[in-house]
Amino acid sequence: MEIIIIGGGFAGINLAKELLNQEGINVTLVDKNNYNFFPPLIYQVATAFLEPSSISYPFRKFFAGKKNLQFRLGELEKVIPAENKIILNNGTLNYDYLVFATGAETSYFGMENVKKNAIPMKTLNDAIEMRNTILKNLEKAAICKDIRKRRMLLTVVVVGGGPTGVEVSGMFAEMRRSIFLKEYPELSTTASNVYLVDGGDALLSPMSKESQSDTLEALTNLGVVVKLNNRVVDYVDDTVFFSNGETIKTKNLIWAAGVSAREFEGIPAESYGRGKRMATDAFNKVNGTQNIYAIGDTCIQFTDKNFPEGHPQVAQVAIQQGINLADNFKLMHQNKPLNPFEYNDKGSMAIIGKNKAVVDLPKSKMHFKGFFAWMIWLFIHLISLITYRNRINTFYHWMIAYFSKDQSLRMIIRPDKK
Repeated sequence: MEIIIIGGGFAGINLAKELLNQEGINVTLVDKNNYNFFPPLIYQVATAFLEPSSISYPFRKFFAGKKNLQFRLGELEKVIPAENKIILNNGTLNYDYLVFATGAETSYFGMENVKKNAIPMKTLNDAIEMRNTILKNLEKAAICKDIRKRRMLLTVVVVGGGPTGVEVSGMFAEMRRSIFLKEYPELSTTASNVYLVDGGDALLSPMSKESQSDTLEALTNLGVVVKLNNRVVDYVDDTVFFSNGETIKTKNLIWAAGVSAREFEGIPAESYGRGKRMATDAFNKVNGTQNIYAIGDTCIQFTDKNFPEGHPQVAQVAIQQGINLADNFKLMHQNKPLNPFEYNDKGSMAIIGKNKAVVDLPKSKMHFKGFFAWMIWLFIHLISLITYRNRINTFYHWMIAYFSKDQSLRMIIRPDKK
């Protein structure tokens, strides 16, 4: 059985791991990057509290010595279902079963100026670009004599009230109150704001009302200006335009507002559902295909009785679908009945700042906030990292940051563009 997995995120890497050492099953994982990374912590790379290697790990290093797992660096260009073949930008591969685990990409809702000028928060490359942009703007502000231009360089507008938006705005608010004033004394007399904008009527909309109100209160206490029921409609000449007619001048528009899956040549148009996600049956097989599957953010499934409108695009869904599909591949190999996927919602959480977080556990109907929730968030994210090396490295940097209230990773590192 030859299985090809496209994408090595939460879904793809867990599928591959569960098929390790399975007799008669050979797995090839294809990814455009040569590393796996941990998306929930990219905002800490973006704000220079973690280095990129703390949350990433090379696929070939991870697959080394695993005889039935192989890695191929490449980008998918086309699927030819009739020939059980895929075309990559650097060759072709044949499969018995093809699995899409390609995740989702940033959606700008058709706003080309925002797409061109905003700072996305989806990939490790995005995080490094954001870190460099923020640090360069701080340096420019330090020598700028024009008060209005300096304020524009220092003002940060974060769009998207989900976990990423909440976490990055809280981090910037804390850094503004401590690190920036200490390291940039030239800026001590300049007023600036961190704005968090969302088109809905609450932050963290999938979470409980308690988490929503606790988060709003905590961010407000940190000095974040929260603007709800407000949509960004354009970003031109360093000016953010809102649906209610308001504007904000800033050089730093951080986009954490929406995601969309990708469409691939060779997959029938009728196989796609809402948000370009591939519609699948209860076993994650793509509708209208014979041996093509989709898991994680790139798929939408209406067969789970507890989630009739489809599952949320979160890490736990991707992980559980990867594991369930691996079990089903093993059952296929043994000619046994397959298990339909049912999502086990273990809860949701978001960190707001130091000693501040919110956690919801739906099964027990419990809600936590503050230091205890913050400790739960740290523990869960630490054990979720792919290797012990990542966990030790991240824990080390977190301890330095916690006790020193600082981190020494604020370096502008970028390749020369020739």
